[in-house]
Order: sequence, then structure tokens, then C-alpha cells
Amino acid sequence: MTFKFNNVYLKEVATIAGPYEKKGPLGNLFDKTYKDLYCEETSWERAEVHLLNESMKKVLKKSNLTKEDIDLLIAGDLLNQISSSSYAAYDLGKPFLGIYNACATNTEALIIGSSLISSKYIKKCICSVSSHNMSSEKQFRNPTEYGAPKPKTATFTSTGGASAILTDEKTNIKIESGTIGKIMDLEQKDPLNMGAVMAPAAAETIYQHLTDTNRDPNYYDLILTGDLGLYGKEILIEYMKKEYKIDISNNYNDCGIMLYDLKKQKEILAGGSGPVCSALVLYTIVLEQMRQKNIKRVLMVATGALFNPNFVFQKENILSIAHAVSLEVI
Repeated sequence: MTFKFNNVYLKEVATIAGPYEKKGPLGNLFDKTYKDLYCEETSWERAEVHLLNESMKKVLKKSNLTKEDIDLLIAGDLLNQISSSSYAAYDLGKPFLGIYNACATNTEALIIGSSLISSKYIKKCICSVSSHNMSSEKQFRNPTEYGAPKPKTATFTSTGGASAILTDEKTNIKIESGTIGKIMDLEQKDPLNMGAVMAPAAAETIYQHLTDTNRDPNYYDLILTGDLGLYGKEILIEYMKKEYKIDISNNYNDCGIMLYDLKKQKEILAGGSGPVCSALVLYTIVLEQMRQKNIKRVLMVATGALFNPNFVFQKENILSIAHAVSLEVI
């Protein structure tokens, strides 16, 4: 399902990142970084709330706006009951839509916000996401203190908070369209191989978007997936060729690979993941290239693995989802 948006623009963005992201190739592009995972807080969960709060305050400051100018906050994260977003929303004090689609949450937020602005129900909204390596690992797999070894296919949950302001006032970046994906099941059960879990969802959403818009992959200067990582990226390229007869290899990359230096940062393994992973890449290097008009059309396809540890322990398949947003320079 694809929507064309009318008069929806990206006004400003803010990115706050953790120590591993700071050491990556995009480290000098973030608005602020922290030297440790506590981020001046007393727990990893409070650290995540802090990161998200900072990104909201920063995006308002960069936009020369106050919270009174904002109609709605749309935010999500990985923790139970999207608790990081809820605490941050309380501090902001604005109407709040809490959302969850795992690592696909950022594009989900952009689609919802764009739909409401395009329909003229609101004029400005903040779309925010966060994740934290330690809080997420503790919830979904094992606390890192256990020292459990991980295979090379495992991805590394990114630490950070990212916010974007969408508006009906014209800027040079337009949110052109959005595609809502379907739940996919390729009968994968390994929570340490998220690339294999999510690649089919990315493929389905890309195919649906291109079909609905009657476009060729080369319409876009860049097609980005959220966090498939090294192995998921290759699976997606081959899956697209086999299932849909579409070759995206000429203009495709993955945010989970772009966020880190995988040759030097060995602990990252297959690449980054988490809701904030795609946002940290999209809102820095990609947006910078768009503003310089080096690239003019980007399809951002964020991917999410929808699993619960209890289902994994019960040997259930891990489901996945992907949503796409098309951004264009005008």
C-alpha cells in the first residue's frame, strides 16, 4: 500500500549518538555524542530516555521552534511498552502517538506524520526513535555481562536518539510518498541472524513500492535498507533478483553497514540494528548529500524483526516487516 503525500516537507533533524557510533565513519556528523553508554545517567534505560529527550530538544532549537509550535509527537523504541518514548513524551508535554514496528519504527513514524500533514489534520510534528545497545540486549537476548558468544551473523543494536520535524511549510526536502509493508515469514528462527529474517520483508516492500509508483529502481539515486547488515544485504540483492526479477545492486546500500567501520570495530560483527540505526544514517550523511544535491531521490526502507524472547524459546518463526519512505530534493 503506497501513499502519495501533498505538501509534506522535512524541516530539520537532530541526532544524538553513543560511543560506538562516535567511533564510526559518521561520528563527526552527529549533533552530540557520548563517551560511554550511561550518557550521564544512572541506568541504561534512563540513558535511552536521555538520548531521545536530547534529540527532541535539539531539533526544536535547530528549527527555531518551541514545543508550542508542534501539534504532535510520534515516537517509538524497543523497550517494553515503548517506555523510553513514553517518558520522553511526558517531558515534552505534547499529544503523543507511541508506535512500534521494531527497527522499522522510524519510517512508520514518517509515514504517519506525513499522512496527517498531507490530510491537513496537523501542520507540524516531531517523529522520533531511540535504541540502546545494553537495554535492548538485556531485553531481547542476554545481558552483555553474561559474555555469551555471538555468531558473525549477529548485528549490534545502535545507541542513540534521533528526531525529525515534518511540516507543511516548503523546504528543499520533500516527503514524496510512503509504502506500508506486509508481515513476512521466511521460517527463520535465529534471533542472531536478523538479516536473514528481515531481507524478505525489505524485498516485498521495495517491490510493492516500485509497482505502485510504476518506477524502476534506477529512479532513485539511492535505495537504503535499515539494518540488514553484511549478510542480510547480500540476501536481499539475491532475493530481489530471484523472486521479483529486479536488480537493485547498482544504487543500494544498508545503514547497518554505513554506521560503523566494520573492519576496525570488530565487536559490531555483521553491522548495526535498532530503530535509531537507519535514522542516524539518513539524517546525517544521506541528508547532507541531498542538501548538497549530490543525490536527489532516496528510498528509505527500514526493516524490523518482530519477535519476543518467549516465542523464540518456543521455537516459533520470527516475523518481519518493512516500510518505505521516498524523499526528494525540490
